[in-house]
Amino acid sequence: MMKLTHSLTFIPIVSLIGVVSCTAPTGALLENNTTGQGNRPQEQAQGVPTPGGEAACILVENSFGPQGQVNVRVEEVVNGLDVPWGIGFLPNGDMLVTERPGQVRLVQNGQLRPEAVANITVTARGEGGLLGIAMHPDFASNRFFYIYYTADTNGSSVNRVERWQLAPDGLSATRDRMILDDIPVAQFHNGGRIRFGPDGMLYIGTGDAREPDLSQDVSSLAGKILRVTPEGDVPSDNPFPGNPVYILGIRNTQGFDWVNETTLQVTDHGPSGELGRRGHDKVSVAQAGDNLGWPTIYRCESGEGLVTPSIVWRDALPPGGAAIYTGTAIPEWQGNLIIATLRSEHLQRVVFDPQSPQQVQQHEVYLQGEYGRLREAIVGPDGELYITTSNCDGRGGCPPDGDKILRVTR
Repeated sequence: MMKLTHSLTFIPIVSLIGVVSCTAPTGALLENNTTGQGNRPQEQAQGVPTPGGEAACILVENSFGPQGQVNVRVEEVVNGLDVPWGIGFLPNGDMLVTERPGQVRLVQNGQLRPEAVANITVTARGEGGLLGIAMHPDFASNRFFYIYYTADTNGSSVNRVERWQLAPDGLSATRDRMILDDIPVAQFHNGGRIRFGPDGMLYIGTGDAREPDLSQDVSSLAGKILRVTPEGDVPSDNPFPGNPVYILGIRNTQGFDWVNETTLQVTDHGPSGELGRRGHDKVSVAQAGDNLGWPTIYRCESGEGLVTPSIVWRDALPPGGAAIYTGTAIPEWQGNLIIATLRSEHLQRVVFDPQSPQQVQQHEVYLQGEYGRLREAIVGPDGELYITTSNCDGRGGCPPDGDKILRVTR
């Protein structure tokens, strides 16, 4: 069994120089570079082509965007959940759902079974606990699924990814092996989203564990998207040889999805006070080896060797799960990034330009304040979009019937 830890070979990052704000349009409102929420640093107010012809970053200055114009309908699938964080679909349409306090639950034939499939011993302080889940691409034959969770080991906490195997009847599961261990932990910024890519590899989103400089250090697993094989080995074609790091410069991602086999759209949480900065959650388009810039850049900014964001919200969303919509029930959404948001309590639809894949064409808001905090967003095998509420996580108003799984359809 391979165990990847912090004893990775250090690979220096290219010198980060020449950081500049994206070009601002004529008449854009610019403010002095000061700390705090009231006086905002200078940044681009609206997206415009930059002198080199690159796609421009869109800054959303007020609120979160216009009201959505596509008619959608929401159905409650189940309730009674305790901070559901991730959903994994079984071949028959049933679901495994992770609850942050440490339970893996089964939704069978549209009903939440009362007993847990597995009880994981977790450290659920702050934003830790049982977080993401992903099903093996060959689940139908091997019954393997993967979980990301926070654990105590010898008096200290780590985040880790393990592989489990679901029993044939789907009612219980057993631990199979460790996939990745010793991912840095903090009360906040633990990442936690895991997904299999179109290449059959497991991708793992981590947070900076409240140490921003770790995001730029490829010898650390913090503040990254990591890529490993289903067995936990480092693929030979990873951008840093022998290293699971795939994308770096991330503060705290909980959502990403693939435009194609080599390109991802990645959401990231903006700062909440550290380094004198606030707000500025973002979406970036990234490929293997890309550096999304945290903490060197965090707004609509550019820097040598860094990916300029495609869209930034000045006020904090912040983004939970994210999925590119591939269903047919809402054809207007096809190919668009749908983001579940927490504090701002809505679904955000982001439309990219097919001719300029890093350029946002439009964005809009759905379900504003209707269901509270939203965490997961994932397209099921039936082509429908599923989201979870996160109102019982200590930051929302927990209703008597607990958190829910919702289906967003026509």
